[in-house]
Amino acid sequence: MKKSILILLCLGILLVLPNLAVSDCTDFSRVSSWYVQDEKTIIGYRQNTPVAKIVLQDCTVNSSSNIRLTKSYMCDEDSLIIDGQECTIMTISSASGGSF
Repeated sequence: MKKSILILLCLGILLVLPNLAVSDCTDFSRVSSWYVQDEKTIIGYRQNTPVAKIVLQDCTVNSSSNIRLTKSYMCDEDSLIIDGQECTIMTISSASGGSF
């Protein structure tokens, strides 16, 4: 009985807070360059190694855009500065997770 209540409680938390369960965070402190994949997607590189892919929610980016971090350790729904405008990150996929 207690085990099933605990399972239901955990499932309830996952349904209420899905971003907490699936959010990804990455350390961008050593990112040395950016590659703009498309108007919403940026890939950060440490020398020749990809670190993470960022998908933007409310901004567009192009190959000549000026990209600035607001902090070195970033997660989903944090923001960065593109061409002087604050842009919200929809998702971050870490390269170590092999998701891109």
